[in-house]
Amino acid sequence: MGRRLLLSATVLTLLTISSLSEVRSASFKIVNNCRRTIWPGLFTSGGGGMGQLPTTGFALKSGESKNISIPTPWSGRIWGRTYCGRDSSGKFTCLTGDCGSGALECAGGTGPQTPSTLAEFSLNVLAGMDFYDVSVVDGFNLPILIVPKGISGARACGTTGCLVDLNGACPKVLSVERGDGKEGVVACRNEFADELFNIDPSEASYYGRSLYSRFFKSACPRAFTNPYEDRAATLACASATDYIIIFCPSPNTGKTTE
Repeated sequence: MGRRLLLSATVLTLLTISSLSEVRSASFKIVNNCRRTIWPGLFTSGGGGMGQLPTTGFALKSGESKNISIPTPWSGRIWGRTYCGRDSSGKFTCLTGDCGSGALECAGGTGPQTPSTLAEFSLNVLAGMDFYDVSVVDGFNLPILIVPKGISGARACGTTGCLVDLNGACPKVLSVERGDGKEGVVACRNEFADELFNIDPSEASYYGRSLYSRFFKSACPRAFTNPYEDRAATLACASATDYIIIFCPSPNTGKTTE
């Protein structure tokens, strides 16, 4: 199934209008609270008029953070790649979230391979507003939390995310094993993004209430889990806002979860 930027159709149809908006930059602070190094990737979608990113991929050690200036209007995704390294030919690959570039930078070619947890943004695209969500419709590999910061403040705009590590509890049929001679589930597929299930849109209502769909929604009630019935997961904030994207957040404790 083709990947979707899970924002409202109205917002997406107005992306071309956004190119006429006042250009400003949003600040993304990307934080790695996981126990091991991750490799965040960034992908621009939405066609022409989008701001050019200063980076499309980098390494982030445990406990580190990185600030990135995002020229707006911008629409795209941020995700975490895991278990990355270079093969015998020197090609850079990742076990989860690989973007297919063969390099540290994703270079704007493609988004992440499924399954991957996505932080999705459309910044300054309509009437000076940002729209954002965390999606597990393409599956799950890492917990993510989005915290808006700025003029409106986090309380006014709302935080969102998928805070629970789903890999350990992932149903066997959806589990992605490490597969390098070491045991362990490294990602959890979502039936909506997996060709194994081949869901027909006319049957979406049934699948939206399926056992697997309820598993994702129960664990991540604020995230997009179903592309057909989950539109309330998109949040809005004034575009004079910056964002913190935290990988492996741990509510109330500050401890890592992965």
